[in-house]
Amino acid sequence: MMGWYHDGVGWGGWILMTLAMVTFWALVVFAVLALFRGSRDSAEATPDHRDPIQILDERFARGEIDEDEYHARSSVLRASAH
Repeated sequence: MMGWYHDGVGWGGWILMTLAMVTFWALVVFAVLALFRGSRDSAEATPDHRDPIQILDERFARGEIDEDEYHARSSVLRASAH
């Protein structure tokens, strides 16, 4: 029975304290990661400052618009740029 208690705290108490400490630090790490993830998401939400022709080229390459629509929009964009 000598090893069962150490300064009045049993093995169950030591295990409970260890689990509480691990849980606390896990929550701290989770909170820090959530803060960084939130700031990164807000930075990605900034407006897109790319060239409109480049965006049109990408949409055409992805197949979002067909060739006729691409040429029509491209001519409008090029005319408004001058």
